[in-house]
Amino acid sequence: KDPGATISRAYDLVVNGIELGGGSIRIHDAEMQKAVLDLLGIGEKEAQEKFGFLLDALSFGCPPHGGIAFGLDRTVMLMADCESIRDVIAFPKTQTASCLLTAAPASASSKQLHELGIKLSKPKSE
Repeated sequence: KDPGATISRAYDLVVNGIELGGGSIRIHDAEMQKAVLDLLGIGEKEAQEKFGFLLDALSFGCPPHGGIAFGLDRTVMLMADCESIRDVIAFPKTQTASCLLTAAPASASSKQLHELGIKLSKPKSE
């Protein structure tokens, strides 16, 4: 009823004040997931289009489950005694997720597609 009063089952791994990883117990109830999507302003039609696979799976019954993820870059930062993650990150990107070194993301050239054995087909007109 009151989203601000919601309690999560989440956890973080913190070493010397640096968060190295985190995780949580995931939503495993279809009705709760629908309520969360509704709170985010995602209507029933959009929820079905974007998350139908998840809502369908949850409706068949899903056991409680969780996950955790560790940041290798954060761990290296701690081991190297660096002040910023930017000092150790292997492939830094700008705030727009582009790479100044490689100009990624970019379209693949015909030569690159050929090397990878990828053929593009034009969509069939309706």
